[in-house]
Amino acid sequence: MTDGTLNAQNPIRLTLTEPQERFLLSKAKHPAFVAGFGSGKSEIMCCSAISDAAHSAGALIGLYAPTYDLVRLITAPRICEKLDEIGVPHKWNKSENIIYCNYPRFGDFVLRTMDNPARIVGYETYRAHVDELDTLKAENARHAWNQIIARNRQKPEGIRNPFNRVSAYTTPEGFKFTYDRWKRNPTENYEIFQAATYSNPFLPSDYVDNLRASYPAELIDAYIEGQFVNLTSGTVYSSYDRAACRSSEEIKPSEPLHIGQDFNVNNMASVIVVRRGDEWHAVAELKGIRDTPRLIETLKEKYAGHHITIYPDASGGSTKTVDASTSDLQLLRNAKFAIRAPAANPRVKDRIVSMNAALEKGRLLVNDTACPDLAEALEQQSYDKNGEPDKSSGHDHPNDALGYLVAQRLPVVRPGMKQIAMPL
Repeated sequence: MTDGTLNAQNPIRLTLTEPQERFLLSKAKHPAFVAGFGSGKSEIMCCSAISDAAHSAGALIGLYAPTYDLVRLITAPRICEKLDEIGVPHKWNKSENIIYCNYPRFGDFVLRTMDNPARIVGYETYRAHVDELDTLKAENARHAWNQIIARNRQKPEGIRNPFNRVSAYTTPEGFKFTYDRWKRNPTENYEIFQAATYSNPFLPSDYVDNLRASYPAELIDAYIEGQFVNLTSGTVYSSYDRAACRSSEEIKPSEPLHIGQDFNVNNMASVIVVRRGDEWHAVAELKGIRDTPRLIETLKEKYAGHHITIYPDASGGSTKTVDASTSDLQLLRNAKFAIRAPAANPRVKDRIVSMNAALEKGRLLVNDTACPDLAEALEQQSYDKNGEPDKSSGHDHPNDALGYLVAQRLPVVRPGMKQIAMPL
């Protein structure tokens, strides 16, 4: 851990971990900070971006996140918080997504998303910072990165020897774009800095232990050690072992039923789950039902007298398997079922992590006699050539159905962490 300054004219004292210090002092044109959860990626990104803005009042610093929600809820507020701490007056124009600063020799920040790389046009940046690059598909990440470095050509007035630079920050998500560009085929412009979670001494003492208790074993090297590991080898649900995860539970009269639901025309998939203490048991399945009205009829006939809560694919709020007037979710609500539907589905990767963690920790069990298709799907669904869960075999339907429930009731949540101090 060391203290540093952002610029000599108006020094700001920083408390940095050793990997953060090495990153901040890098002279590379494209440095990458690849690190585990809680290792200070967001902190060093903000410090580095603010350092870049301190070069010239005309400097425009680009800040990129995977989605608009992340820009609005995380990136922009974090930069504004840091500017408040160092006493730089600023205003966040939310319609333009630009943070304007009113301070001598201090630039502004333009915030953009990477979900549509073709829209990264029409402006120039002096420096740029790219957050969670590897959460994108490899080809999308490559496209976004190329667009970002193409915009990075501003020459602000007052800088004698301007040096354009684009930096990346990410948790390793397998052998994807970051691995290929910085680790496998690096050029002289690319330098990587890897940091483990425990390199950050400001975390709560139980933070790493909580991560180890929450995540399946194959993710520990990536999410704690900050290392590249193969996250797309073998089966998708590698933690499922038919014998170890076997349940003998059955549905009891009048007990509450929890149903994970995947919508597919002519091939609806439902997984019926009961709760036993802290354990969740898949005890029945439905398949091949034509549409939502037939699903409603089937549920009311088979499970009369049970209180039913449905955890559906969130896209059912707009999907209409019968007609154009009523969505699938509205049909289920009209049938008086309890519906737990988020505004949007979690990332596929997050849902898979939650499923594997629940299976590995013994919190999710499967009656493979009552749910033969689910058991087979958990055993056999693999990744396709693009590193995505394969959908050609049909194994995705019951797995997705159960995953929507697990993502809400047994999600893997990163423990809270204390922010790194940034005293003046």
